Amino acid sequence: MTSPTHRYAKLSIYLHWLMLALFIAVYACIELKGFAPRGSTMRSLLLGLHGVFGLSIFALVWIRLLGRLMYKAPAITPAPPGWQVGLSHLMHASLYVLMIATPILAWLMLASGGKPMPYFEFFMPAPIALDPALAKQIKEWHEWLGSLGYWLIALHAAAGLFHHYYVRDNTLRRMLPR
Repeated sequence: MTSPTHRYAKLSIYLHWLMLALFIAVYACIELKGFAPRGSTMRSLLLGLHGVFGLSIFALVWIRLLGRLMYKAPAITPAPPGWQVGLSHLMHASLYVLMIATPILAWLMLASGGKPMPYFEFFMPAPIALDPALAKQIKEWHEWLGSLGYWLIALHAAAGLFHHYYVRDNTLRRMLPR
C-alpha cells in the first residue's frame, strides 16, 4: 500500500475509482427508479440496490479517511496557487460530508418512517422513534444532498480534467491507476 512520492497510495487510488463506480450505481438506481411503477418489483429492486451501494460508500469512506491519515498526498507539480489549494480542500471536505451525511440521513429517514435499513442480510437498528412528519423532512434533506452530489462530483471531475488538459500539471495523473 505504499506509494511513490508522485502518486497516491494504491489504497487511495483503488478506493477512489471503486467509489466512483458505486456513485454511478447509486445515481443510476435512483434515476432508473423513476421509470418503474410504484409498488413494482423493479422499483423495489432499484431502491434496495440504491441503499446497498450507498451504504457501501459509507463503509468505504472510513477506510478512505484512514488512508488519508496514513499516507501523505503527493505534491502537485507545478504547485498551484493558494486559492486553488483552498478550493480543493473545500471540495474534498464537501465530498466527504456527502459520503457520510447522505447514508446517515437515509437511515434516519427509514427509521422515522418505520422501515428497516437493510444492508445485505443485516438490518440496522432504528436510532430514532417513528415519526412520519420527520421522515418526510429528512427525505427532503437526503434528496437535496443527493442532488448537490451531482454538482460536487461534476465539479470535482471538471477540476481534474482542467488541471490535466489546461494547466497540464500532475493533479489527475497522481490518482490514475497504473
